[in-house]
Amino acid sequence: MSEKYSFDTLAVRAGQERSQFNEHSEALYLTSSFVFENAAQAAARFSGEEPGNVYARFTNPTVTTLQERLAALEGAEGCIATASGMAAILAMIMALLKGGDHIVASRSIFGATQQLFGNILPKFGIDTDFIDGGDPAAFRAALKPNSRLIFVETPSNPLTEVFDIAALAQVAHAAGMLLAVDNCFCTPALQRPLEFGADLVIHSATKYLDGQGRVLGGAVCGSKILTEEIFKFLRTAGPSLSPFNAWVILKGLETLKIRMQAQSTNALALARWLENQPQVTRVFYPGLESHPQHALALRQQASGGAIVTFEVAGGRAAAWRVVDNCRLLSITANLGDTKTTITHPASTTHGRISAEARAASGITEGLLRIAVGLEAVTDIETDLARGLA
Repeated sequence: MSEKYSFDTLAVRAGQERSQFNEHSEALYLTSSFVFENAAQAAARFSGEEPGNVYARFTNPTVTTLQERLAALEGAEGCIATASGMAAILAMIMALLKGGDHIVASRSIFGATQQLFGNILPKFGIDTDFIDGGDPAAFRAALKPNSRLIFVETPSNPLTEVFDIAALAQVAHAAGMLLAVDNCFCTPALQRPLEFGADLVIHSATKYLDGQGRVLGGAVCGSKILTEEIFKFLRTAGPSLSPFNAWVILKGLETLKIRMQAQSTNALALARWLENQPQVTRVFYPGLESHPQHALALRQQASGGAIVTFEVAGGRAAAWRVVDNCRLLSITANLGDTKTTITHPASTTHGRISAEARAASGITEGLLRIAVGLEAVTDIETDLARGLA
């Protein structure tokens, strides 16, 4: 679809090719394989000489529509959809790195990503140094001759730390490296990392891209050269997105921008309310003037996003009391839903990493993360006030 169209139009139209039935909504192709007209065509499809669908592990029209639409929204040349956000990160690394390579990553990343980088990749000879804080100079100082990738989440999970994408891109490219940005919290509706120099954008489509907590999915967006390499890995290893999940996420993309705008508005109101609660010692939200990277967030993001993290006095007991007194908010570690969710990161999303690693990441026992949904903000406040009191 032509790039002359706006984001809003691309979100509901990009990538769709109607079948012989000329359907209005995107078709869902639930098939494991595709039939060829003859042996010659089968050979041409398998070799790549002729474009077309072969086998649903790596080609499916519904998945292709999602990939083309998300690429259009991110301003990318290509996109590879995967079974989950973690599958997207793994596929990127397995396709583009090798044993003996080195990663420089922010310590402020999702717990499962820390596990992957710190405990699993070393078994394959890929090591990672984790950087505290967002100073580009610290990332530059951590580079080694075998460094190949800088990886950050911005805003980060769960403390909403914001990283200077353009500055990190300069660091990476000066050293002949790639910069990958996990854009899960913002989505292309609020932030497009490729425009600031990132080489790759990672998504857990499970979150805001779906938007209603229905299915798992992931994606990597970037240049044609890079995504073609990732496709080769996906074709062989098979961390594939199912057509049904792709179809559900496609429908989520149609409302992505209006959801992100509304949820960001709610999140800012809730963050301001939390700042005024005596039991709350600190609020982390990029849209607040008190956030240390507030000015940077205004440059990179259309709004502060929908994640609000805050710390309560009294440690785990006080934090769990807030959680346990919620009658409206969903107690779950998932995020990006139209329903507001609450979780205690130290015992859930980051519970598998060591206490020392949590402390280094600033994840205290009194920390709570809220993914703000579309309910009335006053009702969310009332639900939290019960536990805070």
